[in-house]
Amino acid sequence: MALGDSFTEGLDDYLPDGTPRGWADRVAEHLAIDNPELRYANLAVRGKLLDEIVEEQIPVAEQTRPDLITFCGGGNDILRPTCDTDDLAARFDAALARVCATGATVLTFTGFDLARMHPLLRRLRGRVACYNEMIRASAERHGALVVDLWGMAPLGDPRTWGPDRVHLRADGHRRVALRVLETLGEPINDDWRTPLPAPEPVPWLARQQEDLRWLKESVLPFIKRHLLGLGGPRKHVAPKRPELAPVNPLDPLPH
Repeated sequence: MALGDSFTEGLDDYLPDGTPRGWADRVAEHLAIDNPELRYANLAVRGKLLDEIVEEQIPVAEQTRPDLITFCGGGNDILRPTCDTDDLAARFDAALARVCATGATVLTFTGFDLARMHPLLRRLRGRVACYNEMIRASAERHGALVVDLWGMAPLGDPRTWGPDRVHLRADGHRRVALRVLETLGEPINDDWRTPLPAPEPVPWLARQQEDLRWLKESVLPFIKRHLLGLGGPRKHVAPKRPELAPVNPLDPLPH
């Protein structure tokens, strides 16, 4: 069972019908190859804050009590300028304690080093690094496994990220799936550490135009929503896999 926000829902890694796939689906598909009885649910929904994940998703895990739970939360909170990292970490710790109390094997995640993507994101680096250390301490305290996203060097390549620079493309999700399977001790025939091919040179003007597009389409709308409070209510999105159900054992790790 997967709990979380857009990272776990799988935004910017889409199936032909437009449904998000993402690393969690890829992991489930891989595990189903040798376990045809496996059932999988993904309750993650884009935009969810930690408290919303706690209120809406953790009770389902507590009632269902699956064998394996992935829990990732706080990423949308940490992006907000008014975020209190200590308070967020305390709420995360309480949430992780509840998830681990189900008796499942629990995986949680550090945050990404988004500062590698653009100078505007560097102001978040210290805050995310601090939160990561608190996540590690919480995981050790409650017996959860930690998937280290911060240390995944290939994700420093812009080609693994979508247009908004905060959601992974298909190859980024594929590499996270490999990292998760590695953390679980599952046999895999690929390595998330494999370097990407050398990039084609991008002219200076094209880089500047892409930065301007990103500012206009991603950064300014974020400021409008979270700093000025002009975004209006969020569109309701239902979980894509709200109940435990069989998984087709597809190859989850194509390039």
